[in-house]
Amino acid sequence: MSDKLKLLCLSTAEPGCSLAIIDGTSIVCEEFWTARLTHSRRLVKMIEHMLADRACMELSDIDAFVAARGPGSFTGLRIGISVVKGMAYAMGKPGVGVSSLDGIAFRFVHSSIPVCVMMDARRNEVYCAVYHFDHGRLVSKSQERVVCPEDAIEMADGAALFAGSGSKAYRDIIEQTADHPVIAHDFLDSVNAAALALSLSLKDNFLDNPENILVPSYIRKSDAQL
Repeated sequence: MSDKLKLLCLSTAEPGCSLAIIDGTSIVCEEFWTARLTHSRRLVKMIEHMLADRACMELSDIDAFVAARGPGSFTGLRIGISVVKGMAYAMGKPGVGVSSLDGIAFRFVHSSIPVCVMMDARRNEVYCAVYHFDHGRLVSKSQERVVCPEDAIEMADGAALFAGSGSKAYRDIIEQTADHPVIAHDFLDSVNAAALALSLSLKDNFLDNPENILVPSYIRKSDAQL
């Protein structure tokens, strides 16, 4: 990623909303907010406040807009992606989508053991992917899947760090069946907007990469469809 790009990154994949403004390799400011208000009632005000009052920027100063594209809350994802698409279109700038699982995993880029991200998908399932890092660089990432907790643990295939809301929902199963598991602190379970940017920083020409298309990735059908 260019060290000169200014990015506005957000995640509405979960009940908490994460927002960050990145300038090259520096975090200008970031905010995380969990409240009873829906994303649709708070998101635009959060962005306006962060740009004007904290970053002292105009929307036109942003070079690209980034959103967590899923998995996660169907309604939350649609809201976040719609807002990012709207800003990108209005400014004539790129809009980029990043996996929600990346927004958790890349908080642990210096982990010496595999990182197994588990987001609670309800119905006794988790959204899961396993990451291998080496000195802050991504070596490999498994396919993103929706599986039962036991299958997620099997995907980790040995000692691993478990993170995400699913690692807390099924903590007992992990502790009983995983091989010497390390379970991340609750503070580090959420999809983090700055981590979305960090995942992009390790990719060349991410603005033109079809993997970063800004469309929802639900992995599983909605409850209504099921």
